[in-house]
Amino acid sequence: MKDPIVLVVDDEKPLREFVRRNLEARHYKVLTASNGLEALAIFNTEKIDLVILDLMMPHLDGLETTRRIRSESSEIPIIILTALGEEADKVRAFDMGADDYLSKPFGVGELMGRIKAVLRRSHWVEPVSTPQRIVHGYFSVDMERHIVTIKEIPLDLTPTEFNLLVYLIKNIGKVLSHRTILQNVWGSEYGDEAEYLRVYMGRLRQKIEPDPLHPKHLLTEHRMGYRFEA
Repeated sequence: MKDPIVLVVDDEKPLREFVRRNLEARHYKVLTASNGLEALAIFNTEKIDLVILDLMMPHLDGLETTRRIRSESSEIPIIILTALGEEADKVRAFDMGADDYLSKPFGVGELMGRIKAVLRRSHWVEPVSTPQRIVHGYFSVDMERHIVTIKEIPLDLTPTEFNLLVYLIKNIGKVLSHRTILQNVWGSEYGDEAEYLRVYMGRLRQKIEPDPLHPKHLLTEHRMGYRFEA
């Protein structure tokens, strides 16, 4: 298996070099850019496995860069780096299609944990015993091709959206707590990131619900969690 190729985008050279050195020491191939425009030029010419980018940058900020990357690919994981710590900034980043979020300053252990988690999710890791096809109502999941269809129409899902929806479908009718969902979909490193779920459930409802404001399938259990109904 080839070494993952990571694109690191930040206008602060010391931080770019800090991330690059630590990734290369762990056998990642690293490409760097100082702003969003440079990042898009690299993204369009190289086969990238992961993008790590700053939120606040000149010429083209991280949110717009994320939006443009997502318009080209739903599968490449994106981690946002920023000094801003407000929940609203996290929500905006997730709304644009980011998969994870790290506030500066951060440690090497935290960075590597998040990188491994998003790469694990993007590779569609599934237990060998998972059935090849799951059907509930007019929802159908093809586990081999990683496709969810509604009435035979395929959905355009990111890896995290796919894993979240499949986990809910496999536990149809069960109320799942926030922590349970986070640790089973995002990984054991997670548990308290409730804003992740709020944003991702909102994104899934936009894609599968006839009326996202009055969902029939992705249901919220107040103060408890979520459940899926076909």
